[in-house]
Amino acid sequence: MGVSLWSRVLDFVSPRLCAVCGSRLSVTEHALCSACCLRLPRTGFCLRPYDNPVAQAFWGQADVERAASFFYFEPHSEVSRMIYSLKYKGRPDIGVALGRLAAGEFMAAGFFDGVDVIVPVPLARKRLRERGYNQSAEVAAGVSSLTGIPVDERSVCRKAFKTSQTKLGRWERLGNVSGLFEVRRQERLLGKHVLLVDDVFTTGATVMACASAVAAVPGTTVSIMTLGFTK
Repeated sequence: MGVSLWSRVLDFVSPRLCAVCGSRLSVTEHALCSACCLRLPRTGFCLRPYDNPVAQAFWGQADVERAASFFYFEPHSEVSRMIYSLKYKGRPDIGVALGRLAAGEFMAAGFFDGVDVIVPVPLARKRLRERGYNQSAEVAAGVSSLTGIPVDERSVCRKAFKTSQTKLGRWERLGNVSGLFEVRRQERLLGKHVLLVDDVFTTGATVMACASAVAAVPGTTVSIMTLGFTK
C-alpha cells in the first residue's frame, strides 16, 4: 500500500522519532527505524517453540503448548527505553508496531498455526485507568492485524490489584499472582487454541497464573507469546 500524501505532510509538520535511538522515521517506518529494527537482540525462540527458555519455564507449572519471546530484554538498555515508553510514556503505537514486527517473523516459523484467538494478559483496573490502555492488548492488536486472528479482551479478567511485581523475587511473584486471573466467559474459549500475549517475560509469574486459569477451561490449548525475555 502506498504512503498517502496526508501521511507525508504530517511527517513533515510533526516528524515521528525512533523509540530506540530518537532518529527521525521515514514515512514507511513505524516506531523503530530500520537500523534499530535490525539491531534488536532477537531470541530465535519461535524456531523452537516447544523447547526454549520460555517454554521450559512452564514445564511442570502450567499446561502450555508452545511459547516464545521476540527479543532479549535488559534493564537500562536501548530496548528497555522502548518498552518503558510503551508502558509509561503514552506510546501504545510502539506495542502495535512491535506486535506486527514479531508476528511477521513468527508467522514464517509457523508459530501461529492452529491458534484460534489471542488473549492479551489483562491489566489491573487501577493500572488501566492510570495508563489509559493495556500495553499487552496493543501488542495483540499488532499481531492480529497481520495474522487475522481475532483478539478477545473480555473473557479473561484480573480479579484484583495486588502489589507491583517490579521489586519482588521469583517466589514472591508467584505468590503475589496466585489466583489473580479468572475466565468469566468460558463458552468463548471452550475447545479453542488460545494465544496469551504479554509485553515482557521476567520470571513468568504473571503469564503463568493467567495460563493456568485459561488452561482450566475444558478442551482449551494455551500458547504464550511475549515481546521481551529477561535473561
